[in-house]
Amino acid sequence: MSHLPSLKPREVVRIAEKSGFVLDRQKGSHAVFYRETDHRRVVIPMHNKDLKPGTLRAIINDLGLTTQEFITKL
Repeated sequence: MSHLPSLKPREVVRIAEKSGFVLDRQKGSHAVFYRETDHRRVVIPMHNKDLKPGTLRAIINDLGLTTQEFITKL
């Protein structure tokens, strides 16, 4: 398994948008992104610090990407 880099939430949002997700709504510090083509939904916590590795892995899974595909989109 590939090592995940430390990423800020804004960087993950950029990758989600490249993958076809659009901001659906935001409440507090959690932004919900939605992709119409396959009805996938992903929640990204919008904090000012790096995402924890487990949280990042869960977001990658929700995006429908493998870790390798995610890293290539950086």
